[in-house]
Parts: sequence; C-alpha cells; structure tokens
Amino acid sequence: MSTALHAITPVDGRYASKTEALSQYFSEFALIKYRVRVEIEYFIALCESDLPQLNGVDHKHFKALRGLYKNFTTADAQKIKDIEKVTNHDVKAVEYFIKEAFEALGLSQFQEFIHFGLTSQDINNTSVPLSVKEALEEVICPSIEQ
Repeated sequence: MSTALHAITPVDGRYASKTEALSQYFSEFALIKYRVRVEIEYFIALCESDLPQLNGVDHKHFKALRGLYKNFTTADAQKIKDIEKVTNHDVKAVEYFIKEAFEALGLSQFQEFIHFGLTSQDINNTSVPLSVKEALEEVICPSIEQ
C-alpha cells in the first residue's frame, strides 16, 4: 500500500501536494524527457553547423524531431526504461530510443550522429541545469513573487 508513510522522503510524502508542480521538472519522467530534448537539440545544432556528413538532413525534419520531446509521453518514457533494462545504461537507452525514431522518420542514415562526440555526463550536465532553470522561471520564482 502506497501512502505518505511509505514515501522515500517527506517531499514525495506529506509535501507531495505542495511539490506536485515540480514533478514536470524533477521526476524521473522529466529527466528522461530533458535528456531526449538535449540529444535532439544537439543533433539539430550539428545539422546547422558545417558538417558535410549532415548536409543531407532536410531542415523540415526538425519540427518532427522536436516533437519527440515536445509530445513526450509516459509510454515513451516507459519504452526508454525497457531499453535501459537491456543496456543497463540510462543515457544509452535514450540514444537507442531516438535511433528508433530516426528510422521511423526516414533519417536512419544519420543515426550515428545521435550522441556524436558526447558523453553521458554531457547529457546529464545539460539536462539537469536546464530543468532547474525552467523550474525556477516557470514555477519557483512566480510562486515566490505571489
């Protein structure tokens, strides 16, 4: 039985109603979504650079690529968690999820540029500060100003 008494911390226990708005920034779901966002935006930045190997990426695909994180669902997060059970690596699971999406979008020839030149720490060290920044701007500071 799940109750506030079984929560890991008081934050997700007795204070859950006060911190609920922050779950979209700091939950495991949110972290996965931010990782997808960072990977996608990095790939788009590579496409906008002068890498000749990416000259063939039609910029019309950018909207669909951004849709991967803008329309991110619990099912998407679960799919990544399922991949993680095989890879035993959370960020690698995100990479594989995006590679599958590239296949569906007809971009499979560019899959090797997902996570190109990056480490997992690059992804995490960008995702977490981005979540903090957005939580501050969208929830924390506005609530302090009230």
